[in-house]
Amino acid sequence: MKKVGIGIMLAVSAVVLAACGNQNKMSSNSGSTKTELTGSNSSGNYQSVIQDGHYQTSKSSGVNEQQTSNQFNLEGFQHGLLDISKKEFDPSKYVFQEGQQISTEQTYNWLGRKTKDNPDGLNPEQPDKQVVPEYLQQIDEQDFLQQTGGKLQLKGMTIGLGLNSVYYYTKEKYGAQYSKKLSDDEIQAKGKEMANEILKRMREKPETKDIPIVIALYKAAPDDSLVGGNFFAYSMNRAGSKSVDTWNKINQKNYVFPTAGNEKVPNANDESAFEQFKNKAQSYFPNLSGVTAQAQYTDGTLTGMHVNITTQFYSYTEINSFTQYLQTAAQKYLPRNVPIEITVGSTNGVQSYLNRDRDARKFTTHVFNNY
Repeated sequence: MKKVGIGIMLAVSAVVLAACGNQNKMSSNSGSTKTELTGSNSSGNYQSVIQDGHYQTSKSSGVNEQQTSNQFNLEGFQHGLLDISKKEFDPSKYVFQEGQQISTEQTYNWLGRKTKDNPDGLNPEQPDKQVVPEYLQQIDEQDFLQQTGGKLQLKGMTIGLGLNSVYYYTKEKYGAQYSKKLSDDEIQAKGKEMANEILKRMREKPETKDIPIVIALYKAAPDDSLVGGNFFAYSMNRAGSKSVDTWNKINQKNYVFPTAGNEKVPNANDESAFEQFKNKAQSYFPNLSGVTAQAQYTDGTLTGMHVNITTQFYSYTEINSFTQYLQTAAQKYLPRNVPIEITVGSTNGVQSYLNRDRDARKFTTHVFNNY
């Protein structure tokens, strides 16, 4: 499911706001490019950098997509990393820019195995006829800038490491695929070891030698999971520090409703509330293909829910009526004081969208239409 809030935040806005002053335009470090800022769409989101009219994409853009088979892992990783960044880099004081310090080539090399030809590989060497897992599957960098002397300068960075929970491999080229589940202890040990090496490498670069760097560790879900993985630890490394000495634990887990088998969620009432909503939705039209939800828990408390409803009808009047019905049902049955998104779609795409923020009382809706 798409993370609509992140998409909106990172979209290039036509409105250019002043940042750290009354100037709408400012010089870059080189003084040769025109740098502008998007306006944040709320007080809790960052402004982003536009240079010469273009949004600055990450230098490693596309690498993670190639390395990650589960789209939920990719989206959850990026969304969760931004949430961690907000804890250390206040959106009202910093400007966001996608990673510009770790190049595409470095990203490929770091994600690879360590070999004679690739001494920078962070994944372990592969001895002949042995199954040695690849632990690292994603690297993402987020940069945070502030205006100094009329110029935007790099003042902080967050680096996320996405780690496999299951290692998939073949014994021969084009052969059958096998899998090996990795233990939490193994994932944490390897992740922290890699974090120390990455911090050391970043301190060797003049641009990142003396800035605070956050490093976060993410446990990816298996390829066939209907929900993404979760961050389990992060560290704030103050300016100049060359080793990761302290880790902050993150107690977060994602579930799919309805749950499968004997899986238990932290609060059974949340799943019961979803089941009531699901039954009401399915009673409205008999030809719904499915109603599922992704639920995220932090420290045992529900902190977000994304509901996905797949339909087999396409009439605008049907969708409009159904969306109004869902608004009433969601308000009555789904948990309160939790941000909830509901997407209604078919094979033709998204048909309508409902949303309620954490502190809001009612859902807002939008029905998509073509002219």
